[in-house]
Amino acid sequence: MIYVSLVCVFREKELRIMQIKEQHLVKLKGKTYRFNTYCEEFITSIPSRKGVKKAIKRGELLLNNKKTDGGVWLKEGDRITIVDLERTPPKEYHLKLSVVFEDEDMAVVIKPAGINVSGNQFKTIQNALVYNITKSTLPDALDWALPVHRLDNPTSGLLLVAKTKTARKKLGLALEQKTIQKTYHALVIGDTPLEGKISTPIESKSATTLYKKIKTVKSLKNDSLTLLELKPLTGRTHQLRIHCSSIGFPILGDKLYGTEGLVLKNKGLFLSAVSITFAHPRTNVKQEISIPTPYKFVKRMENEQKRYNNYYPQ
Repeated sequence: MIYVSLVCVFREKELRIMQIKEQHLVKLKGKTYRFNTYCEEFITSIPSRKGVKKAIKRGELLLNNKKTDGGVWLKEGDRITIVDLERTPPKEYHLKLSVVFEDEDMAVVIKPAGINVSGNQFKTIQNALVYNITKSTLPDALDWALPVHRLDNPTSGLLLVAKTKTARKKLGLALEQKTIQKTYHALVIGDTPLEGKISTPIESKSATTLYKKIKTVKSLKNDSLTLLELKPLTGRTHQLRIHCSSIGFPILGDKLYGTEGLVLKNKGLFLSAVSITFAHPRTNVKQEISIPTPYKFVKRMENEQKRYNNYYPQ
């Protein structure tokens, strides 16, 4: 796509200069449209409704060179402009990440527990990507690699990273359309059934998680600990933590949803994204990437079983 010119926009006494990516002249043809619904239908470079909503909110979709609410009614001849906002490059955080996959389009890294994916802090995965991921040489390369999705601060595991605009758009759309499958391992308190389905609503919205028992060990403090395989079919905030707690098997180390008195202190949350399946954003070839259960999960189970055996010898 060719950058054709610059546009200056005054907002709150601030002069902002942006690169124009695309312009579109509104033709209503006797119909009525709000700004957001028109963009969803006719601005094909932003492929999803959620993407349009975010672009309008960030000021990357302008109406007559102004940042506008998505509910505004359009008039014949209105001009819609898609721009690239100037952004400050991330500060390089020298945290060595495990990069399990990388090519010119994208990467997959292992996020450590206890670090935010992004945000206003310096110590984030986004800032660490500058140190760990090489810039793509493709024509639509991003200025710096960007995480495609989130993992909670205390959750570890596989994280998708985009290196091109195409990869960011296609992987984001795949997440929205739920064609990316993620599998987690969690160490929960109690002895669960062999497998099951959790459908507890979250904030009045439907949510579904499939689970399967991998292994159970005895525990002096918790009676039993079970290593579960979790497959979320929806993507609600804190879904796995809420779902495990809702059926009486909270994740070990969960300070928000765990059982009072049984929360393991100073050991972190025992939840990790261990597998991800997706279509490559350029080749469309199916990719399946997996990592082993984190060592701290295995070690905790060994220690719990050993203590139990010492107290109750066979």
